Amino acid sequence: DYRVSARIQAGDPAAYTLQKDEAARIFTGAPVPEGADTVIQQELTTVKEGLVSFNPADISKGKNVRLQGAQCKAGETIIPSGTPITPGVIALLHSVGAVNVRVYQKPKVAVIVTGNELVDPGRPLQNGEVYNANQAAISSYLGQAGINPIRSVHVKDDPAELKTRISCALKESDMLILSGGISVGEYDFVHKALADEGVQTLFYKIRQKPGKPLFAGKKGDRLIFGLPGNPAAVLTCFNQYVKPCLQLFSGDAGSFSCSALLPLAHDWKKKTPLANILKARVKNGEVTILGGQDSFNLLPFADANAFVLLYEDDMVKRKGALVEVYDW
Repeated sequence: DYRVSARIQAGDPAAYTLQKDEAARIFTGAPVPEGADTVIQQELTTVKEGLVSFNPADISKGKNVRLQGAQCKAGETIIPSGTPITPGVIALLHSVGAVNVRVYQKPKVAVIVTGNELVDPGRPLQNGEVYNANQAAISSYLGQAGINPIRSVHVKDDPAELKTRISCALKESDMLILSGGISVGEYDFVHKALADEGVQTLFYKIRQKPGKPLFAGKKGDRLIFGLPGNPAAVLTCFNQYVKPCLQLFSGDAGSFSCSALLPLAHDWKKKTPLANILKARVKNGEVTILGGQDSFNLLPFADANAFVLLYEDDMVKRKGALVEVYDW
């Protein structure tokens, strides 16, 4: 039998030392007193008149004791650089008393959406008008990354106004995203306006569908994307090009990798020898390419939760073939 000489609860600031033939009544989370090395569950003990007894065969030395440094030791790296700050990471930081950590600063992003035909939702369309879906889509995507654009404007197809807006945006942002006006039509002024502002072309036009006229450029440390005007192409190009760059700005070095390789739920045949980025639905470990793949068609996004990338030579894919899947 051991004499119960102390009662220790979690948060008790007192320090206890047990002598020979002494025990302490201790509660979960409380510090183990000096002289003790084992905690016995109360249901394995009998307490009577201040004495506790137990069967030694029911216990083992060190049981139910959490040792100092069991989670991590002084000097260990517990969060590598580039780790996203998730609720779990926040809990880990607070568990070691850290309340401030160095993080990547969110980039300052400006958005310019172009087109005479665009009007904001909320009023009936006039002949020749379409609702401005691109501005909301881009802002929503930025919101998923925790970024509020410092500027988001709709600009008519006017070269002078467009040049002024681009000039201002380049002065105050780390990344400029434009949509529309990037092709080669008579009223597509974006490419020339960017060149006039000293933007260096990184690439312009890609053998892909949708989003063939995609533009990427830079001016100093600033990154500029010229997205197509069709809404589905905007979403596709943002997901595959802009979003990974935003993640890279935030320290995610693996941001261009696909989310998974999954089997196709059906046969699929491409119509053109271009790379295809296709709206898709991942369910039960396989992926279905949805109908309505035209670059103007947003309806499949009501069901889509990913994109499938098929390369130029992937003209036919059979059911069960593994394909690259990108979450969005």
